[in-house]
Amino acid sequence: MKFDYRPDVDGLRGIAVIAVILFHFGVPGFPGGFVGVDIFFVISGYLITRLLTAEGSELSPVEFYGRRARRILPAMLVMMGLSLAAGWFFLLPGDYASLGRSAAFSAAGLGNYYFLWNTGYFDREATLLPLLHLWSLGVEEQFYLVWPALL
Repeated sequence: MKFDYRPDVDGLRGIAVIAVILFHFGVPGFPGGFVGVDIFFVISGYLITRLLTAEGSELSPVEFYGRRARRILPAMLVMMGLSLAAGWFFLLPGDYASLGRSAAFSAAGLGNYYFLWNTGYFDREATLLPLLHLWSLGVEEQFYLVWPALL
């Protein structure tokens, strides 16, 4: 299914990226990059709903989830592998074990639950968790499991 290009959606993505980057660099006036993440959630929900409604009864769950896996998994697995390799050299054993558990949960699309159960998102220690950013991918993956069925 081919859609017309939406420059406004790309503009919103740009705003979201800038908000998150400014937050992570500690720029005053950007205390929560969460707005950027929220923008990504809204864009993702819009685009997936548009795709699903356009495909309608022709929707193949195998093709739908296969496209998603081909788009997300390669980069995520490389990033997780590099994080685990670096962690082997730079983390204490307990921290490395935590990294391994967070990688396992994140690979299963459940990183948000791991971080919910093991840290408070606003805790100072949370900034030391190499895979913390995968919490949002977990939320998105869970949305992608439920939303197509509801539509």
